[in-house]
This record gives sequence, C-alpha cells and structure tokens, in this order.
Amino acid sequence: MILVTGASGNVGTALLTRLRADGVPARAAYRDPRATARTITSGGRAVTLDLAVPETIGPALDGIETVFLIGATGPDQAKHEVNMLDAARAAGVRVVKLSVWRADEGLTPIARLHQPVEQSLVASGLPWTILRPNFYLQNFLRQPSIREAGQFGFPLITAPISFVDVADVARVAARVLTADGHDGCVYDLTGPKALTYAEAAEKFSGVLGRPVRYVGLPDDEARTAMLSRGMPEFHVDALIGVARAYRDGGAETVTSTVADLTGRAPLGFADFVRQNRDVFA
Repeated sequence: MILVTGASGNVGTALLTRLRADGVPARAAYRDPRATARTITSGGRAVTLDLAVPETIGPALDGIETVFLIGATGPDQAKHEVNMLDAARAAGVRVVKLSVWRADEGLTPIARLHQPVEQSLVASGLPWTILRPNFYLQNFLRQPSIREAGQFGFPLITAPISFVDVADVARVAARVLTADGHDGCVYDLTGPKALTYAEAAEKFSGVLGRPVRYVGLPDDEARTAMLSRGMPEFHVDALIGVARAYRDGGAETVTSTVADLTGRAPLGFADFVRQNRDVFA
C-alpha cells in the first residue's frame, strides 16, 4: 500500500488518479478530515494526517510500504517533512520525495525548504527516491488575464525554462512507486523543450488564434500584484526569490527522464494549451 501525502495538491491529485487507473492500492492523506470523509464515502482509501502533528503520522503508516512525501509549502515545511521521515524510519517504509529543481544547491527560498529534507532522507538509512521537477505548466492556469486581457504576468525571467506538466510528474511518480530499481536515484523532470515566457506567449497566440503577450514584472510590482490577489507574503517572497535565481538562466536544461521512465514523451507547451483551451480561450 502507498501513502500519498499532499493528496489535495496538483501532483497528489494527479498521482492518485494515475494509481487508481493502474489498480494500485493507495491511501490518500489529507489534513482536512472533511476531505478524508468525502474520499472514504466515495469508496476510496483515506486518512487524516497533519505533518505538523507527529502523533497523527504513525497511525497513517499502518500497513504502508511506501510513502510519497510532499508537505505544504511554508516556513515550517522542512520540519514537517522530517517528522514524516522520523516516523518512516520507525516503521521501516520506503520514501519517494517530491522536491524541486536544483534543490540540492539551495538556490531559491523554495529549494532551501527541500534541501535539508533531501539531506535527511539520504542519511536516514531508508530506501529512497527523489523527484526534482522544473517549473509546472499548471502555473499558467492561475493566470485568468490570459483569457480576460490576452496577457500574463510573472516576475521577470528572460531565460528559457523547461516547463513540465503535473501529469507527467505524476506518471513518473507512479512508475517509481511501483517498480524496482529506483532506490537511491534522483530524477530531474522537465518538459520536451525550454521556452522563454515570450516564446510561451507565442505558443498561446498560435493555439488560441489571438494575440497573447507576456508582461515581465519588476520585483516590486510583482510583489504588489501577488499580495493584492491575497497570496501569503511568504509565498510571494519565495516566488520572487525563484525568479531572481533563474532570471538569466539555470532552468533551461531539458532531460529525457520522463520518456525514459514512462515510455512516453512529456507534454509540450502547445499541447498543454490545447488541453486547457476552455480555461484560456
């Protein structure tokens, strides 16, 4: 049995869908007991688990062989994920950790949340695998201005980025969780091509048949805009830190990992736009 933490998030939701489609027994872990109840009522397996409360972790691991680990992004994320590692060590279960691009280098505030967890996992003595996806394509789904005004704005990054689809991350995770030969491996996950935001805007324009442009916001303007949308200050500052780290390069590498592990090429940018035309058009 696989325990999927972060079950309500983008990757967790996609992973559970993939595992169920493959007939793999999986237990979804939610912080909200109402989500747990809804899943159980609909015939699924679920448990209420709060990584900030170690007492809830042990019972959630009952009967579990492998944990898919991802905590909620926040200042205490590393501490909370290490709580799971401590419980996993006591239970002797395998851990597959969802991390972020170049987490081992600690280049960004988000990477620095994951870096100590990766280090603790490697030193734990447990069988482990680490997944490091690049920027998610799904970040564009949070840009209603593409539909409303024919533009999207992010903190300024001029260099290319090898965006990856969440569904491809989930397919890799499902493979790693259910097959042998991945212990002690770190996998960098990307899409098939690196694009600048300006090139991404051209892809939107081509698929949607109308002009779409990228507005690269200076850090102070980006911060004000994100705060005005109600984003927590911690998340805003973290995203600006990511933009600063990769503004002039560092996220353009393309790997073949998705295709190598799943036998299927990762989703390209134009196909992502086509799949989500109802959101963008």
